[in-house]
Amino acid sequence: MISMKLAARLMILLGILLAFAIFVAARISTREQAITAEFPPQGDFLKVDGKRVHVIVQGEGPDVVLIHGASGNALDMMQAFGADLAKDHRVIAFDRPGLGYSDALADQSLKAQALHLAAAAKQLNVRTPLVIGQSYGGSVSLAWAIYAPIKPRALVLISAPSMPWPGKLDVTYRLTANPVGSALLLPLAAGLLPMSYIDKAVASVFSPEAVPQGYAKAIAAPLALRLAALRANMAQVNALRAQLVGMEPLYPNLALPIEMIHGTADSVVPVEVHSIPFTKLVPSAHLDVIEGAGHMPHYTRKPQVLAAIARAEARAALR
Repeated sequence: MISMKLAARLMILLGILLAFAIFVAARISTREQAITAEFPPQGDFLKVDGKRVHVIVQGEGPDVVLIHGASGNALDMMQAFGADLAKDHRVIAFDRPGLGYSDALADQSLKAQALHLAAAAKQLNVRTPLVIGQSYGGSVSLAWAIYAPIKPRALVLISAPSMPWPGKLDVTYRLTANPVGSALLLPLAAGLLPMSYIDKAVASVFSPEAVPQGYAKAIAAPLALRLAALRANMAQVNALRAQLVGMEPLYPNLALPIEMIHGTADSVVPVEVHSIPFTKLVPSAHLDVIEGAGHMPHYTRKPQVLAAIARAEARAALR
Protein backbone atom coordinates (compact mmCIF):
# COMPACT_ATOMS: atom_id res chain seq x y z
CA MET A 1 0.00 0.00 0.00
CA ILE A 2 2.80 2.38 0.90
CA SER A 3 4.59 1.75 -2.40
CA MET A 4 1.39 2.39 -4.34
CA LYS A 5 0.87 5.70 -2.53
CA LEU A 6 4.46 6.64 -3.20
CA ALA A 7 4.09 5.75 -6.86
CA ALA A 8 0.91 7.82 -7.11
CA ARG A 9 2.64 10.82 -5.52
CA LEU A 10 5.58 10.47 -7.87
CA MET A 11 3.22 10.37 -10.84
CA ILE A 12 1.50 13.53 -9.62
CA LEU A 13 4.86 15.23 -9.10
CA LEU A 14 6.05 14.21 -12.56
CA GLY A 15 2.81 15.50 -14.02
CA ILE A 16 3.26 18.83 -12.28
CA LEU A 17 6.88 19.08 -13.46
CA LEU A 18 5.87 18.22 -17.03
CA ALA A 19 3.09 20.80 -17.00
CA PHE A 20 5.51 23.41 -15.63
CA ALA A 21 8.10 22.55 -18.29
CA ILE A 22 5.46 22.92 -21.03
CA PHE A 23 4.39 26.25 -19.52
CA VAL A 24 7.99 27.54 -19.44
CA ALA A 25 8.63 26.39 -23.02
CA ALA A 26 5.50 28.20 -24.18
CA ARG A 27 6.55 31.32 -22.30
CA ILE A 28 10.00 31.21 -23.93
CA SER A 29 8.49 30.87 -27.41
CA THR A 30 5.97 33.66 -26.88
CA ARG A 31 8.50 36.02 -25.33
CA GLU A 32 11.16 35.42 -27.98
CA GLN A 33 8.67 36.03 -30.79
CA ALA A 34 7.68 39.32 -29.15
CA ILE A 35 11.31 40.37 -28.63
CA THR A 36 12.38 39.65 -32.20
CA ALA A 37 9.28 41.40 -33.55
CA GLU A 38 10.06 44.53 -31.52
CA PHE A 39 13.81 44.44 -32.20
CA PRO A 40 14.43 43.05 -35.72
CA PRO A 41 17.91 42.93 -37.32
CA GLN A 42 19.23 46.38 -38.24
CA GLY A 43 21.98 45.25 -40.60
CA ASP A 44 22.91 42.56 -43.10
CA PHE A 45 23.95 38.92 -42.85
CA LEU A 46 27.17 37.23 -43.92
CA LYS A 47 27.84 33.49 -43.90
CA VAL A 48 31.06 32.13 -42.40
CA ASP A 49 31.44 28.34 -42.35
CA GLY A 50 27.67 28.04 -42.66
CA LYS A 51 27.00 30.35 -39.69
CA ARG A 52 25.20 33.68 -39.97
CA VAL A 53 27.06 36.80 -38.86
CA HIS A 54 24.94 39.91 -38.40
CA VAL A 55 26.76 43.13 -39.29
CA ILE A 56 25.87 46.81 -39.42
CA VAL A 57 27.94 48.91 -41.83
CA GLN A 58 27.87 52.71 -42.04
CA GLY A 59 30.02 55.40 -43.68
CA GLU A 60 33.03 55.41 -45.97
CA GLY A 61 36.75 55.65 -45.34
CA PRO A 62 39.32 53.68 -43.36
CA ASP A 63 37.82 50.60 -41.75
CA VAL A 64 36.85 50.56 -38.09
CA VAL A 65 35.53 47.34 -36.53
CA LEU A 66 33.41 47.56 -33.36
CA ILE A 67 33.12 44.58 -31.01
CA HIS A 68 30.55 44.73 -28.19
CA GLY A 69 30.68 43.28 -24.71
CA ALA A 70 28.87 40.53 -22.81
CA SER A 71 25.07 40.31 -23.15
CA GLY A 72 25.21 42.96 -25.88
CA ASN A 73 24.92 43.32 -29.62
CA ALA A 74 26.23 45.59 -32.38
CA LEU A 75 23.80 48.39 -31.53
CA ASP A 76 25.54 49.09 -28.21
CA MET A 77 28.70 50.36 -29.89
CA MET A 78 26.89 51.92 -32.86
CA GLN A 79 24.58 53.94 -30.63
CA ALA A 80 27.54 55.13 -28.56
CA PHE A 81 29.71 56.61 -31.30
CA GLY A 82 29.00 54.90 -34.63
CA ALA A 83 27.59 58.08 -36.17
CA ASP A 84 30.65 60.08 -35.04
CA LEU A 85 33.08 57.63 -36.65
CA ALA A 86 30.99 57.13 -39.80
CA LYS A 87 31.64 60.76 -40.82
CA ASP A 88 35.09 59.75 -42.07
CA HIS A 89 35.33 55.96 -41.62
CA ARG A 90 33.61 52.81 -42.76
CA VAL A 91 32.22 51.55 -39.47
CA ILE A 92 31.61 47.80 -39.21
CA ALA A 93 29.81 46.58 -36.10
CA PHE A 94 29.34 42.84 -35.61
CA ASP A 95 27.02 40.89 -33.36
CA ARG A 96 29.43 38.50 -31.68
CA PRO A 97 28.71 34.78 -32.19
CA GLY A 98 25.66 33.65 -30.24
CA LEU A 99 24.51 37.17 -29.42
CA GLY A 100 22.25 39.60 -31.26
CA TYR A 101 21.42 37.90 -34.54
CA SER A 102 24.72 36.06 -35.11
CA ASP A 103 24.70 32.26 -34.86
CA ALA A 104 26.59 30.64 -32.01
CA LEU A 105 29.77 28.64 -32.54
CA ALA A 106 30.54 25.21 -31.16
CA ASP A 107 33.86 26.68 -30.00
CA GLN A 108 33.03 29.88 -28.12
CA SER A 109 36.58 30.79 -27.17
CA LEU A 110 38.04 34.25 -27.67
CA LYS A 111 40.27 32.89 -30.42
CA ALA A 112 37.40 31.20 -32.28
CA GLN A 113 35.25 34.32 -32.07
CA ALA A 114 38.10 36.54 -33.28
CA LEU A 115 38.90 34.28 -36.23
CA HIS A 116 35.20 34.02 -37.11
CA LEU A 117 34.68 37.79 -37.10
CA ALA A 118 37.91 38.35 -39.00
CA ALA A 119 36.69 35.92 -41.67
CA ALA A 120 33.45 37.89 -41.87
CA ALA A 121 35.45 41.12 -42.16
CA LYS A 122 37.45 39.61 -45.01
CA GLN A 123 34.20 39.18 -46.96
CA LEU A 124 33.78 42.96 -46.65
CA ASN A 125 37.30 43.47 -48.05
CA VAL A 126 38.65 44.65 -44.70
CA ARG A 127 42.45 44.63 -44.63
CA THR A 128 43.95 46.63 -41.75
CA PRO A 129 41.12 47.75 -39.50
CA LEU A 130 41.17 49.80 -36.38
CA VAL A 131 39.53 47.36 -33.94
CA ILE A 132 37.61 48.84 -31.01
CA GLY A 133 36.31 46.53 -28.27
CA GLN A 134 34.37 47.25 -25.11
CA SER A 135 34.43 44.98 -22.04
CA TYR A 136 34.38 41.32 -23.23
CA GLY A 137 34.64 42.70 -26.76
CA GLY A 138 38.02 44.12 -25.78
CA SER A 139 39.18 40.60 -24.91
CA VAL A 140 38.01 39.43 -28.35
CA SER A 141 39.86 42.39 -29.89
CA LEU A 142 43.08 41.28 -28.18
CA ALA A 143 42.55 37.76 -29.51
CA TRP A 144 42.01 39.26 -32.99
CA ALA A 145 45.38 41.05 -32.78
CA ILE A 146 47.13 37.89 -31.57
CA TYR A 147 45.55 35.19 -33.74
CA ALA A 148 43.74 36.61 -36.79
CA PRO A 149 45.46 36.81 -40.19
CA ILE A 150 43.87 40.24 -40.80
CA LYS A 151 46.05 42.37 -38.53
CA PRO A 152 44.61 45.53 -36.99
CA ARG A 153 46.42 48.80 -37.57
CA ALA A 154 45.63 49.63 -33.93
CA LEU A 155 43.42 48.61 -31.02
CA VAL A 156 41.20 50.68 -28.74
CA LEU A 157 40.19 48.77 -25.61
CA ILE A 158 37.40 50.22 -23.47
CA SER A 159 36.97 48.79 -19.95
CA ALA A 160 38.40 45.52 -21.25
CA PRO A 161 39.28 42.37 -19.30
CA SER A 162 42.85 41.58 -20.24
CA MET A 163 44.37 39.77 -17.25
CA PRO A 164 43.38 36.76 -15.13
CA TRP A 165 41.60 38.07 -12.04
CA PRO A 166 41.63 36.85 -8.43
CA GLY A 167 38.50 35.37 -6.92
CA LYS A 168 35.41 34.04 -8.64
CA LEU A 169 32.70 35.25 -10.97
CA ASP A 170 29.30 36.37 -9.72
CA VAL A 171 27.15 33.52 -8.38
CA THR A 172 24.80 33.83 -11.38
CA TYR A 173 27.59 32.74 -13.69
CA ARG A 174 28.90 30.04 -11.34
CA LEU A 175 25.48 28.38 -11.11
CA THR A 176 25.38 27.97 -14.90
CA ALA A 177 28.98 26.85 -15.29
CA ASN A 178 28.01 23.17 -15.39
CA PRO A 179 25.64 21.35 -17.78
CA VAL A 180 23.02 20.67 -15.10
CA GLY A 181 22.85 24.27 -13.90
CA SER A 182 22.77 25.54 -17.46
CA ALA A 183 20.02 23.11 -18.50
CA LEU A 184 17.82 23.89 -15.50
CA LEU A 185 18.34 27.58 -14.79
CA LEU A 186 18.70 29.23 -18.18
CA PRO A 187 15.28 28.13 -19.53
CA LEU A 188 13.72 29.45 -16.31
CA ALA A 189 15.49 32.76 -16.83
CA ALA A 190 14.48 32.95 -20.50
CA GLY A 191 10.85 32.23 -19.71
CA LEU A 192 10.25 33.83 -16.35
CA LEU A 193 12.62 36.75 -15.71
CA PRO A 194 10.57 39.97 -15.70
CA MET A 195 11.50 42.64 -18.22
CA SER A 196 12.33 44.89 -15.26
CA TYR A 197 15.43 42.71 -14.85
CA ILE A 198 16.89 44.44 -17.92
CA ASP A 199 16.70 47.86 -16.26
CA LYS A 200 18.30 46.57 -13.06
CA ALA A 201 21.10 44.84 -14.95
CA VAL A 202 21.77 47.93 -17.06
CA ALA A 203 21.85 50.15 -13.97
CA SER A 204 24.39 47.85 -12.29
CA VAL A 205 26.65 47.92 -15.36
CA PHE A 206 26.57 51.74 -15.58
CA SER A 207 26.98 52.25 -11.82
CA PRO A 208 28.00 54.63 -10.30
CA GLU A 209 27.06 56.73 -13.34
CA ALA A 210 23.58 57.31 -14.72
CA VAL A 211 22.05 55.26 -17.51
CA PRO A 212 21.32 57.38 -20.61
CA GLN A 213 17.63 57.95 -21.29
CA GLY A 214 16.19 55.16 -23.44
CA TYR A 215 19.45 53.18 -23.53
CA ALA A 216 17.97 49.67 -23.14
CA LYS A 217 15.47 50.14 -25.95
CA ALA A 218 17.96 51.90 -28.23
CA ILE A 219 20.40 48.99 -28.07
CA ALA A 220 17.71 46.26 -28.18
CA ALA A 221 18.83 44.96 -24.78
CA PRO A 222 15.96 42.42 -24.45
CA LEU A 223 17.61 40.35 -27.21
CA ALA A 224 19.93 39.10 -24.46
CA LEU A 225 17.02 37.37 -22.68
CA ARG A 226 16.48 34.84 -25.47
CA LEU A 227 17.54 31.35 -24.43
CA ALA A 228 20.25 30.87 -27.07
CA ALA A 229 21.78 34.25 -26.20
CA LEU A 230 21.73 33.45 -22.48
CA ARG A 231 23.47 30.14 -23.12
CA ALA A 232 26.14 31.70 -25.34
CA ASN A 233 26.79 34.59 -22.97
CA MET A 234 27.08 32.42 -19.86
CA ALA A 235 29.40 29.96 -21.60
CA GLN A 236 31.63 32.73 -22.94
CA VAL A 237 31.98 34.60 -19.64
CA ASN A 238 32.49 31.43 -17.60
CA ALA A 239 35.39 30.45 -19.87
CA LEU A 240 36.96 33.92 -20.04
CA ARG A 241 39.46 33.77 -17.19
CA ALA A 242 41.09 30.54 -18.34
CA GLN A 243 41.47 31.96 -21.84
CA LEU A 244 43.12 35.13 -20.54
CA VAL A 245 45.57 32.90 -18.65
CA GLY A 246 46.50 31.37 -22.02
CA MET A 247 46.77 34.73 -23.79
CA GLU A 248 48.79 36.58 -21.16
CA PRO A 249 52.20 35.10 -22.16
CA LEU A 250 51.57 36.31 -25.75
CA TYR A 251 50.98 39.95 -24.85
CA PRO A 252 54.65 41.04 -24.99
CA ASN A 253 54.63 40.10 -28.69
CA LEU A 254 52.07 42.81 -29.43
CA ALA A 255 53.73 45.82 -31.06
CA LEU A 256 50.75 47.62 -32.63
CA PRO A 257 49.43 50.86 -31.10
CA ILE A 258 46.97 50.14 -28.29
CA GLU A 259 44.89 52.82 -26.61
CA MET A 260 43.09 51.84 -23.42
CA ILE A 261 40.26 53.67 -21.65
CA HIS A 262 39.33 52.61 -18.13
CA GLY A 263 37.44 54.21 -15.25
CA THR A 264 38.55 54.19 -11.63
CA ALA A 265 34.98 53.36 -10.52
CA ASP A 266 34.60 50.33 -12.79
CA SER A 267 33.57 47.53 -10.42
CA VAL A 268 32.80 45.09 -13.26
CA VAL A 269 36.34 45.06 -14.70
CA PRO A 270 38.59 46.84 -12.18
CA VAL A 271 41.32 48.93 -13.81
CA GLU A 272 43.93 47.93 -11.22
CA VAL A 273 43.40 44.24 -12.03
CA HIS A 274 43.35 44.53 -15.80
CA SER A 275 44.51 47.58 -17.76
CA ILE A 276 47.23 48.79 -15.38
CA PRO A 277 49.06 45.41 -15.25
CA PHE A 278 48.54 45.00 -19.01
CA THR A 279 50.46 48.21 -19.77
CA LYS A 280 53.45 46.82 -17.87
CA LEU A 281 53.57 43.86 -20.26
CA VAL A 282 52.94 45.76 -23.50
CA PRO A 283 55.09 48.85 -24.14
CA SER A 284 52.87 49.95 -27.05
CA ALA A 285 49.83 50.21 -24.76
CA HIS A 286 48.79 53.68 -23.57
CA LEU A 287 46.22 53.87 -20.77
CA ASP A 288 43.89 56.80 -20.08
CA VAL A 289 42.47 56.33 -16.58
CA ILE A 290 39.26 58.34 -16.09
CA GLU A 291 38.59 59.35 -12.51
CA GLY A 292 35.10 58.36 -11.34
CA ALA A 293 34.10 56.64 -14.57
CA GLY A 294 32.30 53.30 -14.43
CA HIS A 295 32.20 50.42 -16.89
CA MET A 296 30.50 52.28 -19.76
CA PRO A 297 32.67 55.32 -20.63
CA HIS A 298 31.78 55.02 -24.32
CA TYR A 299 28.44 56.52 -23.20
CA THR A 300 29.26 58.47 -20.06
CA ARG A 301 32.65 59.86 -21.16
CA LYS A 302 32.37 59.81 -24.95
CA PRO A 303 34.75 62.75 -25.64
CA GLN A 304 37.60 60.92 -23.89
CA VAL A 305 36.83 57.73 -25.83
CA LEU A 306 36.74 59.59 -29.16
CA ALA A 307 40.05 61.23 -28.23
CA ALA A 308 41.57 57.79 -27.59
CA ILE A 309 40.32 56.61 -31.00
CA ALA A 310 41.91 59.67 -32.62
CA ARG A 311 45.20 58.94 -30.85
CA ALA A 312 45.13 55.35 -32.05
CA GLU A 313 44.59 56.52 -35.63
CA ALA A 314 47.42 59.04 -35.36
CA ARG A 315 49.80 56.48 -33.90
CA ALA A 316 48.89 53.94 -36.59
CA ALA A 317 49.60 56.53 -39.32
CA LEU A 318 53.14 57.01 -37.98
CA ARG A 319 54.06 53.32 -38.14
